[in-house]
Amino acid sequence: MTLHRRSFLAASLAGLATTSLGGCTYEDSIYAAVLDEMTQPVPAKPEIRDLVRYATLAANGHNTQPWQFRAHRDDIVVLPDQARRTPVVDPDDHHLYASLGCAAENLSLAARARGMAGAVRFTPAGQGRVSIQPAPRDESSLFAAIPKRQCSRMIYDRRSVPAHVIRRLAAVASSYDVEGVFVTDAKRMEAILTLVIDGNSRQVDDPAFVAELRDWIRFNPDDAAATRDGLYAASSGNPTMPTWLGRRLFDVFFDKETENDKYAKQVRSSAGIVVFIAASNDKAGWFNAGRAYQRFALQATVDGLKHAFINQPVEVPAVRSALQSLLGIGDRRPNLVVRYGYGPVMPKSLRRSVDAVIV
Repeated sequence: MTLHRRSFLAASLAGLATTSLGGCTYEDSIYAAVLDEMTQPVPAKPEIRDLVRYATLAANGHNTQPWQFRAHRDDIVVLPDQARRTPVVDPDDHHLYASLGCAAENLSLAARARGMAGAVRFTPAGQGRVSIQPAPRDESSLFAAIPKRQCSRMIYDRRSVPAHVIRRLAAVASSYDVEGVFVTDAKRMEAILTLVIDGNSRQVDDPAFVAELRDWIRFNPDDAAATRDGLYAASSGNPTMPTWLGRRLFDVFFDKETENDKYAKQVRSSAGIVVFIAASNDKAGWFNAGRAYQRFALQATVDGLKHAFINQPVEVPAVRSALQSLLGIGDRRPNLVVRYGYGPVMPKSLRRSVDAVIV
């Protein structure tokens, strides 16, 4: 959302990093231990913390994990964590509330799978509430996909997706008064790519945007395991390296031409693009857009697909209006833009411990 994205080094640096820096890979034992901990199956008789752990595996902007959870007798409340805002890329907290919707959807699926109601509502106070009252058990394929879902920010293999799979994806993407607009025509995909490049160019030209992004990158597995948040470099196919060196190389090599070329290759390798459009342009609508995206992402995982956010056209207001015109949606706000296709499995960005998010 910037759910996210962004490589930061020219490809020629990969050889330097892997040959001269040595020994720092995503199989690092500390990183692997954290990954194993966060993806353990939910027990047949779970505690609240087991359900919350699965909720935190949801997508979220910059992997800041801007959520907190509070358990009550009948429900679990999903709260915004304002200390984890990204005010440059997300000044109105749109992505923050979409992230809360993603987490609430995971939480709902986990609750249903373990004999709880899992009903979700969004309150006027800006909170999601997920019912944990007893109910018939409903263990779905989407629940099983939760620990496997990931954004793969790589080049895909250009294969088209069968029509019956698209229909299945469209059914889950258009949930909770959210419309999922699927684009597979090459010309329309190119038109959206033009907006991605426009938005990306404007963002990379903004020093505050670049500084905010850099602060959330974790350049090696030790740093990723220490913070358990942020964008792990290896998840985007970048070489891992000491933080001091990664930050210096980022400052030298992160530029809009390289980024735009990367996005062009990625979009053109994709089978299609889906844009999520909520019925209302408010926190409740943004929350629902996150829920609908999360269902799409889990169904895509079930169907063997990868996906990644290309949210620049919705993050820059001037470009967002151009996307509205392109899609013919009037003044309705496009919430999230996602490319999808068949691609590789990548290392995962980590999640904070349950103790850090339960309040």
